[in-house]
Amino acid sequence: MTPAEKVTTYLDNLGIKYKIVEHPAAYTTEQADEYIKGMEGVRTKSMFLTNKKKRNFYLVIMDDDKRLDMSEFGEIVDNKRIKMASEESLKEKMDLSAGMVSIFGLLNNTEKDIEVFIHKKISSEEWMTFHPNDNTKTLFIKTEDMYKFIKSVGFEYQIIDL
Repeated sequence: MTPAEKVTTYLDNLGIKYKIVEHPAAYTTEQADEYIKGMEGVRTKSMFLTNKKKRNFYLVIMDDDKRLDMSEFGEIVDNKRIKMASEESLKEKMDLSAGMVSIFGLLNNTEKDIEVFIHKKISSEEWMTFHPNDNTKTLFIKTEDMYKFIKSVGFEYQIIDL
């Protein structure tokens, strides 16, 4: 089963409806946005972060137009030295490669040691977009179903103002 099939099978089993757009590999949100122009849904940016000692891991979901202030986020999580997690940590914790980070990587985090944060600005939009662990596809999911998915895989989430 491919990573995307694992995601869609999981969503199907939960009764969550979604739409998928297939496209050439997209490694940035800007590239992915080119393939879904005119379609309804927040274009999300999913960032996998860690602290300096690589003991705490964070998944931040935000509008792809927003730039994350690492210092501000560090204050929110009470950890001053926040940075992008390495490719090795991303592979170890979510079994993903760079350019494929999304909430669906939580399916692969058996340790349940990633804290999930969602930017308040997008938290009540109707639709969100994510790669389904495959950057040749963009998956559209209702925001309420995104929350259901996060809970179903054993994670809590926090809505934060950035």
